[in-house]
Amino acid sequence: MNDYRLIALDLDGTLTNAEKKITPRTLSALLEAQRQGKRLILASGRPPYGIIPLAEELELEKYGGFILSYNGGKLINWQTKETIFQQTLPNELLPIIYNCSKSSGFPVMTYIGKEIFTEAPDDKYVAHASFINKMTIHGVSDFLHEIELPLNKCLIVGEPDSLHQLELKMKEEYGHLMGIFRSQPFFIEVVPLHIDKAKTLDVLLKDLGFTRDNLIAVGDGWNDISMIEYAGLGVAMCNAQDEVKEKADYITTNSNEDDGVAEIVEKFLLS
Repeated sequence: MNDYRLIALDLDGTLTNAEKKITPRTLSALLEAQRQGKRLILASGRPPYGIIPLAEELELEKYGGFILSYNGGKLINWQTKETIFQQTLPNELLPIIYNCSKSSGFPVMTYIGKEIFTEAPDDKYVAHASFINKMTIHGVSDFLHEIELPLNKCLIVGEPDSLHQLELKMKEEYGHLMGIFRSQPFFIEVVPLHIDKAKTLDVLLKDLGFTRDNLIAVGDGWNDISMIEYAGLGVAMCNAQDEVKEKADYITTNSNEDDGVAEIVEKFLLS
C-alpha cells in the first residue's frame, strides 16, 4: 500500500495557472492534505522571494512545509525559517556566464533580495521573470561589478530556438563546471554543478527520516524531470513537455488551468 507523506510541486505550469494563481479547488485540496498531516514542498526555479506569497497562501508556516528555490540551490524550512541546504555559484564562473550571454546577444539576469539585476531592463523575457516572481527590475550598466556575490543562480533569456543552441554550446564547453538547463523554452538556468530538484529533495527526505517512496513529485518542465524520476510517484501535468511525460508514472487528466494538482491530491493524498 502506498504511504505518501509529502508532495513536491513545481509552480509555473503546475501549481499556478496562467495568471500565476492557485485555483480555489487546488488550494482547498492542498490545505486539507496538510490538515491530514501531509507536508508540502514548493519546488521551483524561482528565488525565495518569488515563492513566499504562495507559501503564505498555502499556510506552509502553520503546517511545516518547505521552500525549495533556485531549482534546488536553496532549501528552507518555512516553519522555522531555517536554511537546511544551500549551494552558490563559484564567483570565478560569473565572467564565463556573462561572456556567453554577451557573445550570443542574450540578456543575463540574477536575483538579489527583492530585485532582478540585469543590463537589459526592457527585455520582454526579463519582464516575464519579473511578472512571475513579483520582483522589481534593477537596471545596471555593468553586471559583473554591480551584483552582490555569491549568487545562487543566473538566468539567460531569449528566443527559444536560438537559446536552445546556446544551451547546447554551453553544456558542451562548461557542463563540467556548472549546471545548465532550460526551465522554460525562453529561460536558460545556470546553477551550481550537481544542483537539481531531486538531489535537494533527497537531502530533505533523509533529514526528515523519509524515503523517496513517501514522496509525490509533480511538474511540467525539463527541470522537473529529475524529481519526477526520483519520487515514489512521479507525475507530469497533461500540459507538460513531451520529454517530461515520458519520464512520469502518471499524467494528469487536467492541466494547470483546470486543477490538475487537485486531481493528484484528491486521488493519492486525501483519505
